[in-house]
Amino acid sequence: MTSYDYDLFVIGAGSGGVRAARTAAATGAKVAVAEDRYLGGTCVNVGCVPKKLYSYAAHFHEAFEDSAGFGWSLSEPPRFDWATLRDNKIEEIKRLNGIYGRLLDGAGVDLINGRAKVVDAHAVEVNGKRLTAEKILVAVGGWPWVPEFEGNELTVNSNQVFDLDAFPQRFLVLGGGYIAVEFASILNGLGADTHLVYRGPLFLRGFDEEVRNFTRDEMAKKGVNLHFEVNIEKIRQVETGLEVTLTDGKTLEVDAVLAATGRRPHLEGLGLEALGVETLDSGALKVNERFETSVPSILALGDVIGGAELTPVALAEAMQLVAHHYGDEAPKPMEYENIATAVFCHPNIGTVGLSEEEARERYSSVRIYSADFRPMKHTLSGSDERCLMKLVVDDASDRVVGVHMVGEEAGEIVQGLAIAVKAGLTKADFDATVGIHPTAAEEFVTMRSVTRH
Repeated sequence: MTSYDYDLFVIGAGSGGVRAARTAAATGAKVAVAEDRYLGGTCVNVGCVPKKLYSYAAHFHEAFEDSAGFGWSLSEPPRFDWATLRDNKIEEIKRLNGIYGRLLDGAGVDLINGRAKVVDAHAVEVNGKRLTAEKILVAVGGWPWVPEFEGNELTVNSNQVFDLDAFPQRFLVLGGGYIAVEFASILNGLGADTHLVYRGPLFLRGFDEEVRNFTRDEMAKKGVNLHFEVNIEKIRQVETGLEVTLTDGKTLEVDAVLAATGRRPHLEGLGLEALGVETLDSGALKVNERFETSVPSILALGDVIGGAELTPVALAEAMQLVAHHYGDEAPKPMEYENIATAVFCHPNIGTVGLSEEEARERYSSVRIYSADFRPMKHTLSGSDERCLMKLVVDDASDRVVGVHMVGEEAGEIVQGLAIAVKAGLTKADFDATVGIHPTAAEEFVTMRSVTRH
């Protein structure tokens, strides 16, 4: 019998924490989870779920316009109501919160409402009560970070933007990551006059260069005002909104400013510094392949360990962690290569594997196949939206090492192709696959001519 109150005490009921708690409990471990905000973490409450719902909403604007070329006419102009979207989203998230609660209850996990603090290697304090555990898992996720500048308190962060009281007819996004790009597209699609301000020469750093350039051009065509190599100097409240002064001297007046400038591990007040838990330069917790920190009884996973900030990654890490600590044998190390991801800007981005730039660094010779075309749908819609599809191939092995797409439903299409990349399939395998016609996706198996070496 253990001498502790729990075998595993999880701090944070996000995707990774809940998955670890449930699967550990299924092995017979006695488990508790402490959460001080909402069940489901960032993804369910202020991340991928509400963002995708808002992205769906934003796409209707284009769908109404596109329908005219197919014979549809609307008797009156469509009208968007922000409060309906916002409040329906709130109800859906409440439903998902309830599901997470029932999953934990069904697994026999004790749920404690409160912010836990680690007080030693085997003890936490929550709601004034000390509880002991053989192992403590830190799965508290990330928190938005806003840079210092005059008036930065007038911005909203990515946690707050979903629940604005009123729809911002004039909107500015500060940042160049996927959150910034997504919200610029979403608010633009919902009808706001939208600006994106980024200090670098081009957004989505780390993505394939051709994808970045193509996305920039498509977003600009849709009306997003892009401001590169410039930053916010100050924001001032004025009678008619917010006056934003940029570092190039220009001023913009908007109704809301979203600071989408990154998220950092939400470790404040957890007490880990007092225990000497090692961190990386980024502030993330340093862990080994068993997800142990420098204090072996304290584990960590998800956004707090500084890897890819993706829900499926946290879920996979949770399964790995439980296999290491509560399974019969040690699993193979977690693989972080070839993880597919999507950016829900308009048009969407889907990507898996290496960018062209990464492939050129890794392999002595590569072949690039790319197609930039107007989708069949838009031959009648009248839209000038284009689609980009791209394969990156290692010349020596013929393996497809990267797949990239910018276009409608890119995430849905690339998910299937991620299996092929993960399995190490070759360009010859793609060529031997009969396409589904007529679809945009068939382009991935019909590209025969090398675009460049």
